[in-house]
Amino acid sequence: MKLFTFSFLLLFALVANAQKINSFTVQQAVDYAKQNSVQVKNALLDYQVQKQTNREITSVAYPQINASGNFNDYLVIPTSLLPAEIAGGPAGTYFPVKFGTKYNASGGFDVSQLLFDGQVFVGLIARGVALKFYEKQTEITEEMINVNVQKIYYQLVVGKQQMTSVDANIGRFEKLLKDTKEIYKQGFAERLDVDKVSVQLNNLQTEKIKIQSQLDVGNAGLKFLMNMPQKDLLLLTDSITEDKIKENILADNYKYEDRKEYQFLTIAKTLNEFNVRRYKLSYLPVLSAFGNYSKNAQRQKFDFFKGGQWFTTSLIGLKLSVPIFDGFAKSSRVQKAKIEVQRTNNNIEQLKSSIDNDVAQARLKITASVVTMDNQKRNIELAEKVYNTTKIKYEQGLGNNQEIYNAQTELKIAQNNYYSSLYDAIIAKIDYQKATGKL
Repeated sequence: MKLFTFSFLLLFALVANAQKINSFTVQQAVDYAKQNSVQVKNALLDYQVQKQTNREITSVAYPQINASGNFNDYLVIPTSLLPAEIAGGPAGTYFPVKFGTKYNASGGFDVSQLLFDGQVFVGLIARGVALKFYEKQTEITEEMINVNVQKIYYQLVVGKQQMTSVDANIGRFEKLLKDTKEIYKQGFAERLDVDKVSVQLNNLQTEKIKIQSQLDVGNAGLKFLMNMPQKDLLLLTDSITEDKIKENILADNYKYEDRKEYQFLTIAKTLNEFNVRRYKLSYLPVLSAFGNYSKNAQRQKFDFFKGGQWFTTSLIGLKLSVPIFDGFAKSSRVQKAKIEVQRTNNNIEQLKSSIDNDVAQARLKITASVVTMDNQKRNIELAEKVYNTTKIKYEQGLGNNQEIYNAQTELKIAQNNYYSSLYDAIIAKIDYQKATGKL
């Protein structure tokens, strides 16, 4: 018995360790998705790539230092021809002579420092804007994750609330079946009436299985979107109420600047304007300083490390590169950069129109969905009242079960319509918050 208890506890511990339970509000689900989503992770990696690109740009402004070394072993020393006249020989003739030694070695340092380059200067200024560009791109990705997580989350919440109504309907028909069987035993109902109630009860139980299956599929889809392991358990703790949906709806005016897409395009425009400046400054001369320090030695034997003379060479200088004519390449780059600025301006204007349309559409949808939700709420109350009244009449022998079936059907339709309108309303609110940049 002790061995069995120990084995059971061990198995329970292994299962508990294998499955992590996450009880999340909608905000916690969004935060989890932002931290774990592959899309967000890749956007953050793009940001890190740009940081390294900025370091690469900055490196051009630092001194560039290189060390070099060279060793030659002449298997055959090169031969040169000298005029024979220098040794008293006949004019027009030459005699061969070999200069140099078998072994040659040299080593030194080269240093260069860029003093002025207009393109590099603009690149250094634009580094911070480039980082903001990728930062805003990350925020847009996070917002997209936020919208999708909220929509699926609330879809599951509505499904759970709908399940409670299905359970209540099943409870009603279980009691109705019990009552109908008693009436049948007393001879005041037919067997057909019992069978009809049983069919309705089976249909409701089948509907419950279908809804539960949809909830399980949706839960798995939400975990996939959040990049949560499927083996983990995800419990949703938030609920939806009419008051929560109506809270602060249509209360704020909107500004284009609140939309992250607008901020993104504004930064893109600034980067394009930097490109125009960069290419214009490429017409200016480039000035740099350089220096060199080296030593070299020649030997007939390989004894460089046994003393002997090494000869030193050192120099410093300035280099000025003045662009004169490049076949109009610079002019083409400037014009292309200006066209990109204009293209971005066009995209910004189009986005403004899109934002106006998004807000207008969202306002219409949320207004209509709230009205529909309120109407469907009243329909449920009326349908429940009709069902209860019909059931009482049936129990008193003043009605028949067909009236109950009809009343139950109307109640179920009203419930389905209500939950559909509830979901439409919360989605319309999310879309409105997204459209106004308030999400």
